Amino acid sequence: MHNDTIAAATDLSWQEQALCAQTGSDFFFPEPGSSVREAKQICGLCEMRSACLAYALSNDERFGVWGGLSEKERLGLRRAQQWDDA
Repeated sequence: MHNDTIAAATDLSWQEQALCAQTGSDFFFPEPGSSVREAKQICGLCEMRSACLAYALSNDERFGVWGGLSEKERLGLRRAQQWDDA
C-alpha cells in the first residue's frame, strides 16, 4: 500500500495533459499583486485541475496558481483541513 502512495505522488503524467502546459507559466506565476483571473479561467476549463490541486497540496507548493487556487486560497484550504483533523 505504501508503494502505491509513493507511485501516485510521483506520477506527473497529468502535467502533460494540463492546459497550463500549453499556455505558458506567466499566467500561473504572476508578479506579486497582479491578477490571477486569467489563470483561474484556464484552470476552470482544465480536466487535470483536481490532480494539479492534489499535487500542489501534497507538495506544499507555495507560489503560483495550482488547481485553480491561489497561494492564499491553498493556505486557507490547508488550514481548514488541519482544523478538521484536530
